Amino acid sequence: MSPVERDWFERDALAVAPDLLNKLLRVGSGHGVVSGRIVETEAYLPDDPASHSFRGPTERNRVMFGAPGRLYVYLSYGIHRCANVVTGPEGSGQAVLIRAVVPVDGIDTMRERRVRSDAELANGPGKLCQALGIDLADNGVDLVGGDRVTIADDGLPPPVDPLTGPRIGISKAVDRPWRFRVPAC
Repeated sequence: MSPVERDWFERDALAVAPDLLNKLLRVGSGHGVVSGRIVETEAYLPDDPASHSFRGPTERNRVMFGAPGRLYVYLSYGIHRCANVVTGPEGSGQAVLIRAVVPVDGIDTMRERRVRSDAELANGPGKLCQALGIDLADNGVDLVGGDRVTIADDGLPPPVDPLTGPRIGISKAVDRPWRFRVPAC
């Protein structure tokens, strides 16, 4: 298993989003390592009215305009944390939302954090952050050189033909098929 290198993240969000499928999102903490295989993503570009970066840099979204390979974490509806991978060249304001993972390591810890059935441990952006222990304090962490949150490649390639469709939970640019999923999930 090897960490994904920074230049891999320097590509357009529409290229990174399907390529993130089947990568491992790993989080280390006092509870050991928990990880999940990424099975669903959504791309957000700076000219996209549904993107947090659409109106330019703010205190909330400034990480999106930083170096690629960083984690952008925000609160949705004031309660759910959502984790995004910053992509593209620095200053471009694009990211990929990680929508769902299939638990791989630390499943007992995930069960403690989310008292739900195993099928629902991490099948949504807020659920996966809760299960993996990703919090607002992780906003801006380096996925490449950091040791708490990383994206790793264990050799399982992304699907050749990922399922695509409209993004979920947005009210603008809903017709863009920028949601990518592993077919079996």
